[in-house]
Amino acid sequence: MKITDIKTFVVDCFRTNWAFIKVYTDEGIDGVGEATLEYKEKALIGAVEHIKDVLVGQDPTNIERIAHDLYRDSYWRCGPVLMSAISAVETALWDILGKSLGVPVYKLLGGKTTDKVRIYVNGWFAGAKTPEEFGEKARIAVQRGITAMKWDPFGKSYLEISNKDLDTALRCVAAVREAVGDEMDLLIEGHGRFNVPTGVKIAKELEQFKPMLFEEPVPPDNLEALKAVRDKSPVAISAGERLYNMRQYKDLFEMRAADYIQPDISHAGGIMELKKISAMAETHYIAFAPHNPSGPVANAATLQLAGCCTNFSILEIMYSDVPWRADVTNEELRYEDGYIYIPDKPGLGIEINEEACLAHPYQPHTLRHYTGALTDIRPPESKFYF
Repeated sequence: MKITDIKTFVVDCFRTNWAFIKVYTDEGIDGVGEATLEYKEKALIGAVEHIKDVLVGQDPTNIERIAHDLYRDSYWRCGPVLMSAISAVETALWDILGKSLGVPVYKLLGGKTTDKVRIYVNGWFAGAKTPEEFGEKARIAVQRGITAMKWDPFGKSYLEISNKDLDTALRCVAAVREAVGDEMDLLIEGHGRFNVPTGVKIAKELEQFKPMLFEEPVPPDNLEALKAVRDKSPVAISAGERLYNMRQYKDLFEMRAADYIQPDISHAGGIMELKKISAMAETHYIAFAPHNPSGPVANAATLQLAGCCTNFSILEIMYSDVPWRADVTNEELRYEDGYIYIPDKPGLGIEINEEACLAHPYQPHTLRHYTGALTDIRPPESKFYF
């Protein structure tokens, strides 16, 4: 079997663009991956074109060698554009291998350790602005059987936060906690906003609400800063969505800078690289909670991986999405009581509809995190998809 072509399909999804990668072979077995890299899609397309020049003609089942050589031969290592391109291609190669053997990818990784994985939802808050509106959105999520939810209550704040804005954020958390009761797990997102003293201050204020974790309290550029917050935080700290391979995670583990790690299958090297990162975390008894707010292909790949990692804790998933999500793939998710079951179809168990992808072409979107528009992530006609 030989690789004959690689194509990128960039699909508008309102808050950003999904970037799907499809690898074609001379035996008619195709594989899909996802490299959704918010706001840097054009750079990603260029990176995939460079990879295509190298891979056409190669055997797609030599996954470990291909992924290693792409990383080694890039010379410019660890950056999000290159690693996202490698991640998607690597994932597509696993999809091809699984299909060629007639087995789901998890079988190739050692088999399932569980039939289902616990999820927490992101995006449940779409459109909410006030603490009261967050509380009402949370009540609706509870009615749908959700058991864990994440959001960023910090508005426009960056590095520091005023007492007034902190009070608003804490009232938002209080409103959600009151709406959902004590059994719901709350995950508080920081989006790498704060400096060390502000991160510590917020962590201490959050303790009263018993959150499961406080995610990315400081910018990702300095693990010493992350450790400084964790050392003084009374609540668990998570991080890692903006670390791009196991070598960067090595420093986090040695410093013990986080309690939960959140590598992204679309950015940190793909399926096997995340499997290795999970294994490294396991030796430190650090929980594995993959970052997964992107599209249906990344979700399918992450489910295959999550099902065979013994230190897996909880998986992020989007609560609702654009209505055409159901058109661009044949995604099928079985959701029950806060869990999603691991699909058993060959490969990743998902295909993209190329025509539907082309019907929703790239649209420019900009970062919303510091503009006050962070909850404007869905169109009015958005739909639940599990």
